[in-house]
Amino acid sequence: MGSNSIVASLLLSTLLFSVAFSASNDGLYRIGLKKRNIDQNSRLAARLDSWEGEALRASIKKYRFGGKLFGSEDVDIVSLKNYMDAQYFGEVAIGTPPQTFTVIFDTGSSNLWVPSSKCYFSVACFFHSKYKSSQSSTYKKNGKPAEIHYGTGQISGYFSSDHVTVGDIVVKDQEFIEATREPSVTFMVAKFDGILGLGFQEISVGNAVPVWYNMVKQGLVKEPVFSFWLNRKTEEEEGGQIVFGGVDPNHYKGNHTYVPVSQKGYWQFNMGDVIIDSEPTGCCEGGCAAIADSGTSLLAGPTAIITMINHAIGATGVVSQQCKAVVAQYGQTILDKLTAEGSPMKICSEIGLCDIMFDGTHEVSMGIETVVDKKNEARSSGSPRDGMCPACEMAVVWMRKQLRQNQTKDRILDYVNELCEKLPSPMGESSVDCASLDKMPSVSFTIGGKVFDLAPKEYILKVGQGAATQCISGFTALDVPPPRGPLWILGDVFMGRYHTVFDYRKLRIGFAEAA
Repeated sequence: MGSNSIVASLLLSTLLFSVAFSASNDGLYRIGLKKRNIDQNSRLAARLDSWEGEALRASIKKYRFGGKLFGSEDVDIVSLKNYMDAQYFGEVAIGTPPQTFTVIFDTGSSNLWVPSSKCYFSVACFFHSKYKSSQSSTYKKNGKPAEIHYGTGQISGYFSSDHVTVGDIVVKDQEFIEATREPSVTFMVAKFDGILGLGFQEISVGNAVPVWYNMVKQGLVKEPVFSFWLNRKTEEEEGGQIVFGGVDPNHYKGNHTYVPVSQKGYWQFNMGDVIIDSEPTGCCEGGCAAIADSGTSLLAGPTAIITMINHAIGATGVVSQQCKAVVAQYGQTILDKLTAEGSPMKICSEIGLCDIMFDGTHEVSMGIETVVDKKNEARSSGSPRDGMCPACEMAVVWMRKQLRQNQTKDRILDYVNELCEKLPSPMGESSVDCASLDKMPSVSFTIGGKVFDLAPKEYILKVGQGAATQCISGFTALDVPPPRGPLWILGDVFMGRYHTVFDYRKLRIGFAEAA
């Protein structure tokens, strides 16, 4: 957001609607959820791709903290709508009397925004609920301008202040953004009105105090801990729950594995190796940064490794002519240089496909186009040579892995060409044969020394019904260069399998098998 960024979301699956609030005798508050099959407009709305700013990204995610409210043992629960098993959202209210909005609870951003009644010139605003400050007795004028950029558009408007109701929690004098412009078609067809960010204030646009911070500051939750349970059972109406102030033991099995937050802003932590069909890829030998992101539908990672995964599961993407050209023209040269165990960037620089500069501790590729570095857009869209750099770096990664397995040079070149064929489409999607799920391998992630497996039924999203059903790979490519990257975004595909606890007091994240 602002100079901080916005991460992506590919909403692929089923939309839930018609929310009903209920309270159980354990003091937890729930919102019942329903689902609806995706249509083409929904699919467009699902493409909240983003990453803006050098601080990486902050897009559509969800977080929060704690305090105390309904009694020392009470916590507050917000049930979620499940948008195609790929996006989860629920209801909040703003103002007095309350005006209701459907929002994405986003652990990857930190601002709350909803459409404004003063949004006159954006078609998207006519399709969603709009906040009317004149109808709220608790509204306080602010007027400071605000703007958030997404990969497929942006929203802009100004800050206002009012009471915000989340479940049964009433946060007083909460600063939020009234969006007066939503020019993207993305928001026009979106199934949500706005976004409620649950990240750290470090990535808040305008340095606004996040809703979660005020929940804690105003003593509205018992503990500074919140947890996400995302229901991936498509036959069930309820899409999931956010528990504010603690965890619900009915949502998970066994114990949580906790890892410390490595950098505040997003819920970021250090991750170990990625494993495909019980075989380590070695892609995170030096460690990788990861983000637990409820606002990202899929699981995103470096193109080189995502392509290896999609190849292993039989996903079909768009052929990359540049990738195949690198193999044809430089394959043998790369293999020769790999015997010296050089880094991908250095090897590709030596053969003239990448430019490198040094910042004293890190090699930084100057040719990789990323959604994070907007400054590279002109270069990336320029000469064909610019696209050869990322293609070369991917080829080096793939070849090095094969060399370590003592494969022949011919087999290595054939393998890399196969991976070139599996590169994702420009929008990041790769499809698989729905009849082949039983034959697909598991894909695992090492966190806190423990291996977290994803089975095919957990990483494949089904879109449509009957003969028209399409199976989409839950893995999508997103390249973040050093020193920030490589970076993995563990979105709803992962969080649906593993119940996730966000512990603000101890600055840690916990994962356990979801019940």
